[in-house]
Amino acid sequence: MHLVGMRKPDPAHAAKPVPVSIPTIVLDVHEDGTLTATLDGEPLNPPDGAPPWQRSSFPHIIDHASHDRAVPVRVEVREADGTVFTDLIAARPRHTPEPTPAPATKKHAARQAFHTLTGEGFVPGEDVAVAVITGHTDATGTGAVRALIDPARLIPDASGGPEVLLFGRISGTAIIRRVP
Repeated sequence: MHLVGMRKPDPAHAAKPVPVSIPTIVLDVHEDGTLTATLDGEPLNPPDGAPPWQRSSFPHIIDHASHDRAVPVRVEVREADGTVFTDLIAARPRHTPEPTPAPATKKHAARQAFHTLTGEGFVPGEDVAVAVITGHTDATGTGAVRALIDPARLIPDASGGPEVLLFGRISGTAIIRRVP
């Protein structure tokens, strides 16, 4: 079969594969605790009028360079003593927006109130996980744990509202609070 106007592909002009590229952030930590940052070799400076970058600026720098974690980034931290740490920070999964709920009746509105839980001891700007505690279990003699989650346990019990765990992913700070 011969199609008019169609040419056989020329291997010399075939598409070449594009290498995968992940933006790289390099953080050079200085003796005084300040740091300089580059993104793919270009200087990454603090916002105009802001003080120099500090260790506590890590989350802000990473969020800025990754467009609020829309893309993964490679982070290399070069300490003043010569040690180097490297990590890959994954992009956050994209969430589809929830459909707009129908107007709530007064009965439902009372149950849909937001609760505020607070805690201290976290690194400024760090990602803090919020988890509803559904129960407790014991570790085996080898340190392993198996947890069975009963959906009925996600509602308040006789002792009040459910417990919530706030866990700092950088600091390791863990706080447990009961929802009022």
